[in-house]
Amino acid sequence: MAIPVVYNLRSVKARWTSAIVAVLGIAGTVGVFVAMLSLARGFRATLVSSGSYDNAIVMRAGATSEMMSGVTLDSMRILQDEPGVARVNGVPVVTSEVVVVAPFPLRSTGTDANVQVRGVSPNVLTVRKIVKIVQGRMFNPGLSELVAGRNAMNTYSGLTVGNQVSFGGGHWTVVGIFDAGESAFDSEVWCDGRVLADVYKRPNNIFQSVTVHLSSPDAFQSFKDAAVKDPRLDVDVSREIDYYAKQSQMMTRLITVLGGLVAVVMGIGAVFGALNTMYSAVAERGREIAVMRALGFGAVAVVFSFLVEALLISFVGGAIGCVAVLPLNGFTTGAMNWQTFSHLAFAFKITPDLLVGGIIFALAMGVAGGLLPAIHAALRPISVALRSL
Repeated sequence: MAIPVVYNLRSVKARWTSAIVAVLGIAGTVGVFVAMLSLARGFRATLVSSGSYDNAIVMRAGATSEMMSGVTLDSMRILQDEPGVARVNGVPVVTSEVVVVAPFPLRSTGTDANVQVRGVSPNVLTVRKIVKIVQGRMFNPGLSELVAGRNAMNTYSGLTVGNQVSFGGGHWTVVGIFDAGESAFDSEVWCDGRVLADVYKRPNNIFQSVTVHLSSPDAFQSFKDAAVKDPRLDVDVSREIDYYAKQSQMMTRLITVLGGLVAVVMGIGAVFGALNTMYSAVAERGREIAVMRALGFGAVAVVFSFLVEALLISFVGGAIGCVAVLPLNGFTTGAMNWQTFSHLAFAFKITPDLLVGGIIFALAMGVAGGLLPAIHAALRPISVALRSL
């Protein structure tokens, strides 16, 4: 025979002060848990959305990022003739790119942060179709002009259309702002690759990477096989979306681990709060429990009843914690991308599965905090409790 749930509701209401303490502890823990996971998910989503399933990125064999890579002009010419490369009017759709990091002052603090400056080919918008010019125009090849990503414009001082900026010993005019669909490119500054190489005194025949637009997504394997097996080349080929997913792993793992540690520490505190609440309930309701046992309610029914009460408290705490972090969804922040040593803007990404995970985490804390008191209540001798009536 089960004890009615209404009994648990009345019990929580009668002991509302201790219940609120437990609810707030669980809510804070769940809020931190969901916020940290959404931070990691937002960072990963920003990088992964930079890649296209239709593009392949080519780097020097063994290079882990563009900053560590080098591809020669001769190699690029060979690559653009490999099978699977898309062509427009007979011209290969390929962009050879030079990547550097330059300091720009943050709008928020005035201190410098590293911005990734990408020197690209004039046909880059054909290769990366997610990028659209939303203010001004595209830079002219051969001139010291640049276009800035939308997040870069909002994050750093000076990156507005018509303004002039200086870095790398050169003077540049901002002629446009582009929208890259909330990808990592939104935090970059783009200019002509050959001009960037000249300013930084780099050889004009060496690039960090080559991005190839494929004739179709299915053409990737044939292009990769041809490029990797070509004895004239010493390169690695990745699908662009896979490359950026791999770039996100280090920071995502770091955020997840640190967030998990914080959540575990806070969770231990929340569990002790729930234990205190439930043990207090057991102490105050000893006679009630004895009467229910005498009326025929078994030990299992008592354990279940106390667990229901603990789960009710933890569910309310979890729901409050999830609701409290919802305003963070879409909030833009920034962090260092340790693969490129540049500042990357990204947004918190709170998804339904994260909220469900937060509720499950809260219920787990409720079980941990309510099980021992529930067993203690069920094992109390009936005769001892009844004698005190």
